[in-house]
Amino acid sequence: MEAAQPEDLAQEARLTKRRQAELCRQQRVFNARDRLIGGDTAAWDVQVRDQKIREATEKARHESFGAAGPKRWSHHHCLPAAEMKQNDRLLCLLEARAGRDRRALCRAISEFQKNFQRPDTRREFDLSDPLALRKALPARQSDHDVRNTVSGMQKFLGEDLDFGERKKCQEEQSREWSLQQRREWEDARAEHKCAEDLYTQTRLQFDETAKQLQNLQSATQKAVCAAVKDFNRTQALESVERKKQEKKQEQEDNLAEISHLLRGDLLSENPRQAASSFGPHRVVPDLWKGMSQEQLEQIRLAQKQQVQEKLRLQEEERQRDLDWDRRRVQGARATLLLERQQQRQQRHLRRALDSSNLSLAQKQHLQRKSMNELYRNQPTEEYFAQFNTRSR
Repeated sequence: MEAAQPEDLAQEARLTKRRQAELCRQQRVFNARDRLIGGDTAAWDVQVRDQKIREATEKARHESFGAAGPKRWSHHHCLPAAEMKQNDRLLCLLEARAGRDRRALCRAISEFQKNFQRPDTRREFDLSDPLALRKALPARQSDHDVRNTVSGMQKFLGEDLDFGERKKCQEEQSREWSLQQRREWEDARAEHKCAEDLYTQTRLQFDETAKQLQNLQSATQKAVCAAVKDFNRTQALESVERKKQEKKQEQEDNLAEISHLLRGDLLSENPRQAASSFGPHRVVPDLWKGMSQEQLEQIRLAQKQQVQEKLRLQEEERQRDLDWDRRRVQGARATLLLERQQQRQQRHLRRALDSSNLSLAQKQHLQRKSMNELYRNQPTEEYFAQFNTRSR
């Protein structure tokens, strides 16, 4: 069995990396959707996620600023942010109502024009009627046809027997048209006046509601300001009284402290005053008057013992370092000998592997040569499977 060498492992790793890259490229090339459209969905998803994160951050920042505004002015005499929001809300309501009124008025005018001002009701509509030719009668139906005018050359001077009746009918028709037009104008004027009155009444009602809301807001602000003012006055009185009590207590404490110092152990220099309650080996620093000679002698003796002990420990540490250095040198020598032995074994194995590979290569060469002489021009499955397997 052949042993794997580092060069073979490196070559196998390179081949594996190239095969993986080729498979990835085949997935991109053989995918008709990505090849034709050319869309990078991963990059798009990242962009969409970043955009959503920015929008959420901006929304949170805007909401935090909007929420922090009124709280900042809650203890002052006025509320600018709340007042501005209330004014903006009222302005939006008034603008929306005015827009609805304008649209309603426009719809009413359009309905009036559609119902009462149609083109076919006008007096001169017959001059521009597109169906005039279909509605027209023949030029002459009888000798007494009222449409036989002079310009039509159907009846000449002296033949107009119905002139009086025709003129009377024309005058009656003109009077009816005038009356109808006046009635329509008066009706339109009344409807327009009614619409204006309704609009004016609605605006007055809206103004009254806005005024009431403004008065209610002003009263609320005044009540809040009065409550804050009373609270501040109470706090100021309590602060003055508390300062007086603190000053009085401080004076009493100072007198007590002076009396205690005059009668205490500090001025009398009592040595027992430095004794601490945490143990006999501890003292109170601000009451301690210094150590005695016996204590100083004990401290010097302890310092000499510590110096001797430190010298002994340094000598032991030096001996340990020398021992570890000796052991490290022996281990390095043994490791070097083992590496040399392993190198000799690897060279021996390499020679055996080279000879084995050479014999196998000769056998494969002879076998390939015999197969080529025996089978010539014979396509195999590998020949057909090599097509459309790579992206290049």
